[in-house]
Amino acid sequence: MKIALIGYGKMGKMIEKIARERGHEIVSIIDIDNQEDFESEAFASADVAIEFTAPQAAYGNYLRAFQKNVKVVSGSTGWMKDHGDDVKRMCEEGQTLFWASNFSIGVAIFSAVNRYLAKIMNQFPQYDVEMEETHHVHKLDHPSGTAITLAEQIVENIDRKEAWAEDTTDPKMLRIDHIRRGEVAGIHTIRYDSPADIITITHDAHSRQGFALGAVLAAEYTNDHSGLLTISDMFKF
Repeated sequence: MKIALIGYGKMGKMIEKIARERGHEIVSIIDIDNQEDFESEAFASADVAIEFTAPQAAYGNYLRAFQKNVKVVSGSTGWMKDHGDDVKRMCEEGQTLFWASNFSIGVAIFSAVNRYLAKIMNQFPQYDVEMEETHHVHKLDHPSGTAITLAEQIVENIDRKEAWAEDTTDPKMLRIDHIRRGEVAGIHTIRYDSPADIITITHDAHSRQGFALGAVLAAEYTNDHSGLLTISDMFKF
């Protein structure tokens, strides 16, 4: 498979390494200093582009890839509020985007457990629920995209929670706390606390390698599928 990389930071370099190890060809690498390469024949030849950039750049990157009829796998967050409807429409009209807030296989499993546990805990109002996410000091945005996805699953399945928020004491809100320290790849913890006991589930990433492998697996899946795709399509949870 021919892969283009959009974004060439630590994640992009790790994706490149894993993609080559799995026998794929990297035909184009686009970063901040060579945006003109979106117009190159090399980029247009890609079967799939893997995009990991900033929220403010993601939507524009999708548009430039779609102009060349290149499918996109993206882990960028923060664009859906303003551009989600447009992207959905374009995918219905023939373009392809596989989007996930986190491509880790372990996080996909954790997400499935989170949904199931929330459905159970909806029956037990004595348990309050809160979330904490920890990442490296270079991650400036908060809460993380993964935390938001997990929180939305909880809100969807627990009637006593109306939405999520940071720095809240409102019992109708799901509180998300964030911590930034060292080089932590990512820790997400969900706690259900009652007067009698506490139930905790945690996903603790050892490194970014799981995210990068998941992105390459998503590209392999996207090569044979079309439309607006998610991690649940690939894993069938």
